[in-house]
Amino acid sequence: MNVHLPAVNAVLNGTAATLLVLGLVAIKQGRRERHEFLMKLAFVASAAFLACYLYYHLFVAKGQPTRFGGDGAAKAAYLALLGSHTILAVVNLPMVLRTFWLAHKERWEAHKRLAKWTFPIWLYVSVTGVAVYVVLYHCNPGVGVD
Repeated sequence: MNVHLPAVNAVLNGTAATLLVLGLVAIKQGRRERHEFLMKLAFVASAAFLACYLYYHLFVAKGQPTRFGGDGAAKAAYLALLGSHTILAVVNLPMVLRTFWLAHKERWEAHKRLAKWTFPIWLYVSVTGVAVYVVLYHCNPGVGVD
């Protein structure tokens, strides 16, 4: 079976984004156990994304990424999207881990303070991960889905 891993990655990012929003709704409703469960699922989806992403780039694409074929404003917009996504993804990982650690230790005030920064960045990274996929594989001049 020929699986298109970038599409799988987009689904994993979209799943993480959905779970993050559902987790936020749950905590706003005071449903702490549901919030915890949903946030753990979001973490699993993001971790699965990272594993698939690394596998794809190391063993399938072998260090040869798909390049955006547009130019001018379209290329600048794509590079801004990709750059912000990549930088915030790197910044967000230790934030997510620390936020989970604070919850594990039941340090709720510190958890809430950090989560107010971690959540929007994690959501942005998840949503822009889908956007990068759509632009690169469906709106990229001269490049189509395998």
